[in-house]
Amino acid sequence: MRLIIYTGKGGVGKTSTSAATAFRLAELGYRTILMSTDSAHSLGDSLDMKLGNSITHVRENLDVLEIDIIYEMRNKWSDIQNYVSAFMLSQGMGEISAEEMAILPGMEMISALFYVNQFDEQGTYDVVVMDTAPTGETLRLMSFPDVTNWYLDRGFPVIRRLMKIAKATVGKIMDMPLPSDEVMESIEDIKDNMSRVKVILEDPTRTTVRLVVNPEKMVIRETMRAYTYLSLYNKNVEALIVNRILPPEASESEFLRERFAEQEENMALIHSAFDPMVIKGCPMMRTELRGEEKLREMARLIYGDGDPAAVYSEASPMRFVTSGDHDIVEIRMPFVDSKEVELFRLDRSTLMVHVGSQKINVQLPDVMMDSEIDGAEFKGDKLLIKFRRVYYDHR
Repeated sequence: MRLIIYTGKGGVGKTSTSAATAFRLAELGYRTILMSTDSAHSLGDSLDMKLGNSITHVRENLDVLEIDIIYEMRNKWSDIQNYVSAFMLSQGMGEISAEEMAILPGMEMISALFYVNQFDEQGTYDVVVMDTAPTGETLRLMSFPDVTNWYLDRGFPVIRRLMKIAKATVGKIMDMPLPSDEVMESIEDIKDNMSRVKVILEDPTRTTVRLVVNPEKMVIRETMRAYTYLSLYNKNVEALIVNRILPPEASESEFLRERFAEQEENMALIHSAFDPMVIKGCPMMRTELRGEEKLREMARLIYGDGDPAAVYSEASPMRFVTSGDHDIVEIRMPFVDSKEVELFRLDRSTLMVHVGSQKINVQLPDVMMDSEIDGAEFKGDKLLIKFRRVYYDHR
């Protein structure tokens, strides 16, 4: 199964680009689903049709899903929702407020990742096209498997043991409800799914991220940061879609001449920052972009006769290499100054890399657990973290 994720700053045209891609893929015969993880859904507007809270069949080879977290909680995680609601009620919160509070932060992202895992296991689709929320939320989506696994791997066994003790003691003398076995099994299910979906997301031959950008300086700067952070999360960013490009004839218009000159300057910035990444341009369309016909036209402008499912680059942003007595963690990290990077050894198996507002826990291979950090340096756009092997004398 192929997974294509579109992200970028709000308002750059991610939804239209995702929808146009999905229509083109369906035309080429791929069994395709277009999935929105943005709570402010606009897929229905782009497709010019009303969508429900479950999978909608649009045309041959094309289904669409807008994730409705209230629907998902009631149908997939009712045990968790009922427990959190009961806990809130026990603390004096009103019934409606308790139900709202039971929708935990991040459950929308967990739902999206569950669907990815489900589609992959069932072989339902050839391609999943994911239309995401603006950049910040997408970064949370990409980091979720790592964060969830790290906390649950360390905390879940402890919580299970404590719950057994609590049910025999605290549960008999307090009104506060304790999680049932069903709640704990739901959490265990989340943990297992996150482990499986992490493998899918970090396979650069199957899962790729495509950044959507407008030729505006502020948007370009945010997209550069997104590229850095997505590389930090070991996601293969393979292409850039430059949307809403003014055509050359705009330079002949007195009203648009200054804006066209600014666009030319910004396009030069885009190429200097992102080359040799595949960069595809999409001219500004003259009419409102809604409905199948317009989306087909947009797909033609972006991909021409090409196949949108093609993987333009299979290079993984993170890899482990060996050089002499050193094992090296190599992370592609464009647009980053060495002063912005902090490294922490959390334990024998975990290295935390902190850049700007983002951080990731890198799980080290078993052979590196006893190694000692022996420095870090930048070579080009790659951060090299060196570990010196420790040899023990067993005499």
